[in-house]
Amino acid sequence: MDRIIKNGKLRATITRQLPGYAFLLPGFAFIAAFMGYPLFYSLYLSFMQYNFAFDPAPVFIGVKNFVDMFSDRMFMDAFRNTIVFSVIFFPVIMVLSLTIAIMLDRGIRGSGFFRTCIFLPVVIPLSLSGVIFQWILHRDYGLLNFFLADVLGLTWLSKDWLGSPSTAMFSIIFVSVWKFVGILVIFFMAGLQAIPGDLYEAATVDGASAWQRLIRITLPNLRESYVVCGIWAIIQSVKVFEQPFIMTNGGPGTSTLVLYQYTWINAFKHLEMGYASTIAYFMGVIILALSAINIWLNREND
Repeated sequence: MDRIIKNGKLRATITRQLPGYAFLLPGFAFIAAFMGYPLFYSLYLSFMQYNFAFDPAPVFIGVKNFVDMFSDRMFMDAFRNTIVFSVIFFPVIMVLSLTIAIMLDRGIRGSGFFRTCIFLPVVIPLSLSGVIFQWILHRDYGLLNFFLADVLGLTWLSKDWLGSPSTAMFSIIFVSVWKFVGILVIFFMAGLQAIPGDLYEAATVDGASAWQRLIRITLPNLRESYVVCGIWAIIQSVKVFEQPFIMTNGGPGTSTLVLYQYTWINAFKHLEMGYASTIAYFMGVIILALSAINIWLNREND
């Protein structure tokens, strides 16, 4: 008798939930078709030799793509450039965005205007911002060189910002920080506003200085923001593509070629989908590993 009652309740519960699953079904179908299937199919291709324009079908070659990847000079150049970009971009944007967020959260004069100015680059399309800075940093008629040489008279500071291997990557990093810092400022400000005001009041009563409140209250209570912002910055660092693609096209030489662009070159120029999938999964492993380290470090400090 109890089993019959339980079965009846189970059927009634499933009947009530069916409309909800029906509404969720299109979303799951979209995820499966446009995310799940490409994800697993690209993993399958990473073990294949497959030029989709000339090969009739993928040919299994095992881990040959992964072995060849580390003997590929252009891949190693792209890997090195991605590391350089990440090592500089990540700490700069994290420290700068946190500093700006703290300043704006303290209600400095004109904070509304500064918030607008900082977030404005975020809404500008990345391709457009790349074209704009390609003009600003141009060697002959760029606005930056004109300002340095003709306005300030500092001719010795004028450089071929995008045409020199010594400055091209730093120019791309600068544009990337300018473009994305507003996003992390918003994330950090949300974390700052979640800190209870009672903590600051109690610390003030106890005689804590502004620096002590910052070190003992503000920074330790932003651990969740560090995780979110850190993972976002890691992803942006490893998968950087539009900035070097538009501003320098990976040049001069291979000095600004990055992994994402090299994946695109192999997939849509050389049509080597197997090798491109291998590089893409290598990038995915890097992102997962760095994100795990970021989460672990913040848990250790908790």
